[in-house]
Amino acid sequence: MPVNQFQSGRHFLQIPGPTNVPDRVLRAMDKPTIDHRGPEFAALAGRCLDGIKTIFKTQSDVIIFPASGTGAWEAALVNTLQSGDHVLMVETGHFASLWHKMANKLGVVTEFLETDWRSGADPQALATRLFEDTTHQIKAVCVVHNETSTGCTSPIAKIRAVMDDINHPALLMVDTISSLASIDYRHDEWGVDVTVAGSQKGLLLPPGLSFNAVSQKALEVARSGGMPRSYWDWDEQIQANKNGAFPYTPATNLLYGLEVAIEMLHEEGLDTVFARHDRHAQTTRNAVQAWGLEILCQNPENYSSSLTAVVVPDGHDADAFREIVLKNFNMSLGNGLAKLAGKVFRIGHLGDFNDLMLLGTLSGVEMGLSLAGIPHQRGGVETAMQTLTKS
Repeated sequence: MPVNQFQSGRHFLQIPGPTNVPDRVLRAMDKPTIDHRGPEFAALAGRCLDGIKTIFKTQSDVIIFPASGTGAWEAALVNTLQSGDHVLMVETGHFASLWHKMANKLGVVTEFLETDWRSGADPQALATRLFEDTTHQIKAVCVVHNETSTGCTSPIAKIRAVMDDINHPALLMVDTISSLASIDYRHDEWGVDVTVAGSQKGLLLPPGLSFNAVSQKALEVARSGGMPRSYWDWDEQIQANKNGAFPYTPATNLLYGLEVAIEMLHEEGLDTVFARHDRHAQTTRNAVQAWGLEILCQNPENYSSSLTAVVVPDGHDADAFREIVLKNFNMSLGNGLAKLAGKVFRIGHLGDFNDLMLLGTLSGVEMGLSLAGIPHQRGGVETAMQTLTKS
């Protein structure tokens, strides 16, 4: 199909992010840009800065950068670490690997605990390594809460617990780019020192904002150390934010959208949002199993409620299947990344999403499996309908 050929109806964007942006958020962003040094903007910034804390479930500072989630990764590292510092990371998938690569570029000495990309981080494996670190050379532990490339989550509360059990002083840094506002997350309660997030997934916004929620311990470390930084400096942001300002030109129209997105999340209720995501994830997994296909995540305790990665049978190409789905049904599915390229496709079921959208998504997948000649059993959509009407 030519790229410019018109297709009626709405495109189904079922990648694991960026996700569908609600019309209400789009309308909020469709306003004239205002003076970012005036009182109207200061009030808007104050509402956003206070409101976003409720999503992270923190009383601490949350810093908003005009950047992708990658920027928030870098901000977390450069504010708290120095070149030569030792950091422990877990290779849960492609995005954990990218964070690791960034740390290496910044001169951080990284120790990478390898996995098969089919489960989340193992708290006991981390505990064993940290217990051996009797001189406390390890300055931070970095974990991806929900690995977007694999559909595996990691038990952050348990990781914090084992760190506390052995009284290790390392900072705990967590990437929540594909879990915040989709999967229950508690920055303060779980003792996280730096939480990294982005706007384009559960937060219902386009790409362009990134976030660091920071503990008092992390702030103290940053004020006495860290790497040379300017754009990413937490303290400069916090000081400006006290007056509803930013140290440079902010993404004003995205902040319009952020304010409304926070309102929408609370109108539905965060617990209801999480339950909806859990329900849609379970429904998707039931459909995949009914098709006779394999879910990439092998540990049910690590199943993601944001996305499901599906393994295609040997001899078949997941990207060719995705192309067929896009061409015939105007639906985008997530591709396999790095060593999973061509081996899996990813179904995003997060953000602004409901039962009928899920059934449309699964119908497109089931029809695409037939057109692509991928061996499967029919009935995944029927199973999904049964799951949704029972729950």
